[in-house]
Amino acid sequence: MTPDQIVKKFFEEVRSGKNPDYATELMADQVWAHQVISEEELTVIRTPKDYADHVKEMIEAYGDFSLEIQEFMVQENKVYVRWKQVGTHIGEIDGYQPTNLPVIEIASAIYRIEDEKIAEYWIQIDRAGIEKQLNRNKSI
Repeated sequence: MTPDQIVKKFFEEVRSGKNPDYATELMADQVWAHQVISEEELTVIRTPKDYADHVKEMIEAYGDFSLEIQEFMVQENKVYVRWKQVGTHIGEIDGYQPTNLPVIEIASAIYRIEDEKIAEYWIQIDRAGIEKQLNRNKSI
């Protein structure tokens, strides 16, 4: 598979929540995950199982969420994706009790493909926007 096919399949199957365990087919045994959290960079190593568990936690928090790819670009072995995820706040999130109100996540990532697997990615999520929604939901 080409890098764009791998990442599209990753979003269709894994990131969407439809089949999180399919991460074992699309991700290297260890993936460098570079994350920006409150303007601080953090790099963790994730296994496909770690990532599948992460998606399952999102399903517990947001239910069967929708995922729309809004931008998709490929440059050699790197694929850039920007997406919008919409779920319903049905599970506890960072101490916020469920409100059954919608929560929208806007995020983007660059995925580096090596040996037909996702080997590394750099991700940014509008965490401040999510926090604002959770605070708004709490006061309703």
